Amino acid sequence: MKQALLYEKLGNGKVKCGLCHHRCVINDGKRGICGVRENEKGKLHSLIYGKIIAEHIDPIEKKPLYHFMPGSFSLSIATIGCNFRCLHCQNSDISQISREKPEDVEIFGKEKTPEQVVEDALKNDCPSISYTYTEPTIFLEFALDCMRLAKTKELKNIWVSNGYMTKEALDLVAFYLDAINIDLKAFTEDFYRDVCGARLQPVLENLKEIKKRNIHLEVTTLIISGKNDSEKELKAIAEFIKKELGNDTPWHVSRFFPHFKMLDVPPTPLKKIHQAVEIGKEAGLEYVYEGNI
Repeated sequence: MKQALLYEKLGNGKVKCGLCHHRCVINDGKRGICGVRENEKGKLHSLIYGKIIAEHIDPIEKKPLYHFMPGSFSLSIATIGCNFRCLHCQNSDISQISREKPEDVEIFGKEKTPEQVVEDALKNDCPSISYTYTEPTIFLEFALDCMRLAKTKELKNIWVSNGYMTKEALDLVAFYLDAINIDLKAFTEDFYRDVCGARLQPVLENLKEIKKRNIHLEVTTLIISGKNDSEKELKAIAEFIKKELGNDTPWHVSRFFPHFKMLDVPPTPLKKIHQAVEIGKEAGLEYVYEGNI
């Protein structure tokens, strides 16, 4: 257990977390939405510092990043927990460990130090470390220590994120962050509220902010039939990317397969993925890629 960054004391034993845009107000003995940050007598702690639930060597294209160190491999790590509640989560066994009572989450993972993570990358000839699979924002304290050390060893740092971090959190990691892929899951507040348990606008603001900071950015949209696949919505996403992020920002449009709480939704038709690519190109985007096909 490690004292958390970015929180304020509210009195009466309560604290307010400032890590993501939920900005959870947490009573003594309780946890935030992510299930891995706990208030203990007016102090907020990260329960997952150094507790790695997944560590793999992946092609960087799997992140997906197609325009950053192509052809290389990245050491990829994650802890349990997430600040989103996506009904279609592909890593639900480690991210969606408690949807109702965060306090019931069993904290588990293999103990690792930042030094060991960096050493794993070096000995396996990985020129980068990716913080991925779940949401790196929720294990920021550990990620940040790894990122600082990685920088001294000339390793690159990559996040695969839902983009819901606060500006304060982004300020902490931006200097060490070389590349990021953000899921722009849809372009309506209804989808973000009903499917993800979050809001759209903070994600849009973070996308623009990351681009301003000259951090390499690629965007992914998982296209789900009947949820976010209308021509109008796909055009809106493509136009947002072109106008706010630049027409050279890669957009990955990926095919959905039934998973977790969306087992009743069919796989996305291939023609819809092809249509999304054409919509992106017609909007003026230079790099649009099909995924999961």
